[in-house]
Amino acid sequence: MSFSTLYRVLFKRNSVMVGTVLGCAFVFQAAFDTGVTTFYENHNKGKLWKDVKVQLANAAEDDDDEDDDDE
Repeated sequence: MSFSTLYRVLFKRNSVMVGTVLGCAFVFQAAFDTGVTTFYENHNKGKLWKDVKVQLANAAEDDDDEDDDDE
């Protein structure tokens, strides 16, 4: 696809250009957000609330089991 074809299809009319730019911005934002979130969660694995919450729930269950044995 040559630049002249790209120009004629996407950028010659202002309304089509605005739609193209908005569509590309939306797709870029979604992809960038997903990529940054994935990187952040992998980089901080074990320190995030979703990981700590499971550990705390398991610790609370273990404490409850020990309290039942004492009675």
